[in-house]
Amino acid sequence: MTTSTQPNTQPNTRRGTAVAAVCAGFGRDVDQNLAQIGGLIEDARQAGVGLLALPEACLGGYLSVLGAGRDGSHDETPEDLPPVMDIDGPELRRVAELAGDMTVVVGLCESDGADRYNTAAVVTGDGVLGAHRKVHQPLGENLYYAAGDGFGCVDTPAGRIGTMICYDKAFPEGARALAVDGAEVIACISAWPASRTATSASIEDDRWTKRFNLFDAARALENQVVWLASNQHGTFGKLRFVANAKVVGPGGDVLATTGVAAGMAVAELDVPSALATARRAMFHLRDRRPEAYPSALATAEPLSSVGEGHA
Repeated sequence: MTTSTQPNTQPNTRRGTAVAAVCAGFGRDVDQNLAQIGGLIEDARQAGVGLLALPEACLGGYLSVLGAGRDGSHDETPEDLPPVMDIDGPELRRVAELAGDMTVVVGLCESDGADRYNTAAVVTGDGVLGAHRKVHQPLGENLYYAAGDGFGCVDTPAGRIGTMICYDKAFPEGARALAVDGAEVIACISAWPASRTATSASIEDDRWTKRFNLFDAARALENQVVWLASNQHGTFGKLRFVANAKVVGPGGDVLATTGVAAGMAVAELDVPSALATARRAMFHLRDRRPEAYPSALATAEPLSSVGEGHA
């Protein structure tokens, strides 16, 4: 995928349809994953959904722990790793068969033959239209996956779609790159866990639940796009996920959410019309002033060093 330098100022004009994001748990059993995905796609189809975001690592499951982390305080390793799949392999071919005329964003572990990647694939009945390799890696995820190197959109029957994975949403540059590349919808698929320090007994009150939800609203509003946030549900190994799959409108308003429950957040909206309304008076992409921003924002070096954080 490539990224252009100018914003798409005129959303495509198409009849709108429902969009949805899933909150559900997925483990290592790929056949069971595919059966579960088939059921979710059928439920979405019955609800009139044209674009469905499934969770990160819904094919083969996520990591059961996140390793030592950058602070070195959790000396743990996963018992096993997610199975590696090919983008043109049988698993995604099966998802394509299930998707039919629906556009589905699905998470998996894939490889280029040398490295493993945490990947989001955009799939329709015609096959895989595009894929995103997770760029930003939390805690010890870099011990098990290589990092992706960019953000870009793909044209689908549901519109121009950008994809991100989990921790990517904490970095506004990634979502902005997709918006500049013309994204009408950004699907950020996640296996976002609760905090492992100062953990709350209630998922609803956990600090990482609150941050998950804040990032979703902020990224949608600052880029004036429709935002789909899927997430894993329940527990896997030592991780407990914050749930809260949702659809956020281009004004930062939550249109549908699962809250802390498993399920599917479905919102019926005409995406081009919603974007045109949000961008009518104040169009953030048009009103940018890149010449005023420090060039260091585009580099790998931080503007200042204030110490390492903790999850």
